[in-house]
Amino acid sequence: MPDGQAAATPREGQHTADLPTWNLADLYPGPDSAELKADLDRAETAAKAFSAAYAGRIAGMSGRALAEAIAEYERIEETLGRVMSYAQLLFSGDSTDPAIGKFSQSMNERVTAISSDLIFFTLDINRLEEAAVEQKLADPALSRWAPWLRDLRVFRPHQLSDELEKLLHEKEVTGRSAWSRLFDETVAGMRVPIAGEDLTVSAALNKLSDRDRATREAAGKAVGAAFGDNIKLFALVTNTLAKDKEIIDTWRHYPRPGSLRNRANMVEDAVVDALVAAVTSDYARLAHRYYLMKAKWLGLPKLQHWDRNAPLPEDEDRQIPWGEARSRVLDAYGAFSPDLASVGATFFDKPWIDAELRPGKAGGAFAHPTVPSAHPYLLLNYHGRTRDVMTLAHELGHGVHQVLAGGQGYLMSGTPLTLAETASVFGEMLTFRALLDAETDPKRRRIMLTGKVEDMLNTVVRQIAFYQFETRLHDERRSGELVPDRIGEIWMGVQTESLGPAFEFTPEYKVFWSYVPHFIHSPFYVYAYAFGDCLVNALYSVFQDGHPGFQAKYLDMLRAGGTKRHKELLAPFGLDATDPAFWKRGLDVISGFIDELQAGP
Repeated sequence: MPDGQAAATPREGQHTADLPTWNLADLYPGPDSAELKADLDRAETAAKAFSAAYAGRIAGMSGRALAEAIAEYERIEETLGRVMSYAQLLFSGDSTDPAIGKFSQSMNERVTAISSDLIFFTLDINRLEEAAVEQKLADPALSRWAPWLRDLRVFRPHQLSDELEKLLHEKEVTGRSAWSRLFDETVAGMRVPIAGEDLTVSAALNKLSDRDRATREAAGKAVGAAFGDNIKLFALVTNTLAKDKEIIDTWRHYPRPGSLRNRANMVEDAVVDALVAAVTSDYARLAHRYYLMKAKWLGLPKLQHWDRNAPLPEDEDRQIPWGEARSRVLDAYGAFSPDLASVGATFFDKPWIDAELRPGKAGGAFAHPTVPSAHPYLLLNYHGRTRDVMTLAHELGHGVHQVLAGGQGYLMSGTPLTLAETASVFGEMLTFRALLDAETDPKRRRIMLTGKVEDMLNTVVRQIAFYQFETRLHDERRSGELVPDRIGEIWMGVQTESLGPAFEFTPEYKVFWSYVPHFIHSPFYVYAYAFGDCLVNALYSVFQDGHPGFQAKYLDMLRAGGTKRHKELLAPFGLDATDPAFWKRGLDVISGFIDELQAGP
């Protein structure tokens, strides 16, 4: 989820014994297993043989021979992907265990070393002229790989020499990956003292949506103090990674800091600019208007940052047992498409979900696709709230998407981030609409609408504000290192612009930029959430309008994985993300919900 779901300690009354934990044995029996060692050894041997067979020979190969080489490359990469998926999931389950940390780093280093023998392959392919590629693609054996070749060649203008590419690849384990690990382990090891308890960061963040305002305020100040104590370290990590990115971007001739992400997302800079412009111009119609209403509902002259996700006074937010959450989500999926629900049910029937609350576990929620020869895993931290049910619907959408796209194979099953949120946000919308349509109590409907609006604002407005924060930080970093106070000023600026006049921010909020892991792990990732939400809003409106054959077209879109670009995927629904009206259609859905709240019962 985009804004971080809290984790790690149970709510009062939460029966953690009822919550599922995953079993990673479908990947490997254990870190010391013979199967894992054998896979690494086989992959190392295969990678060296691959290099000996194909290095320097790509240009003279026939289309069929190149197709065979790509298939072998995919087999080796999938093995390495399985190893790294296992290491990452194990680390997410407990990042405070030194043995797991050592194992994760060891796997990262070993896989990086093995894959160094494969780097030449994509570099050599990208040296081919377009005419040569087209000639090889005329062979039916290679045409299957056309989408992968298309996406690979997007990076052709930014490719460096073989020696530099190999150096950057091998230094990754002591560069960005090492700094990311430092961030993760620091946050995982932090404890936030609140009301006599030493809480994990994610558990403390969870209290920012507590019913009691004094508890929220204590949590807000305590989180600010905890990150304030570490702010020099987080500023150092951020400055270093921003400079590292600038150096690489300069060598690769990317025109601006976000361009690499846009290329990876297979979306044009201009489309992202259109999305950002559409959302920022709607700040007043969306966030500003809503939060002024919320301040009145809470009886407050001004909101503080710890009031942003506060429940309404009449919101009982009763505990929703795991079994009921499962039924709600699968029923909503099934009402739309029995096929969709059938795939989703598998995640519950098998140990593919980890929803337990425990110290050391990663906060938030995610769906990890692992590899097509295995299956995805879902990580959640289930506190039993309505929002947790929406998170389950969201991550299950990712999981279903990953299963359906698996037929495209390891190299083409993954989607760009801009499309990766499609099934997840659509699954949320299905679940929300099913719950809302079944609710007849006006008070409960208002509570549900406010929850949905806040989730959408967190996904769209807040993520675009995050994107603006990153853009301004990276732009300014090019003139020199930023001290923590300056980073805080940039953060406060975008927060004030996006959230509007209803808020009065207290000083400790200046450090809250430092808890957002996306800034460290995936620079400029965040706009993909807004892209996905607006895309799904537009898509859902087409569904509501009774578009013929919508369900079948939707499942085909998910099965396509990464083989098609956004323009091809949206065309069957009559939508086009390059049209400014597309983004307005998506934002109108959010505004419509706010209109309904403003009209009131």
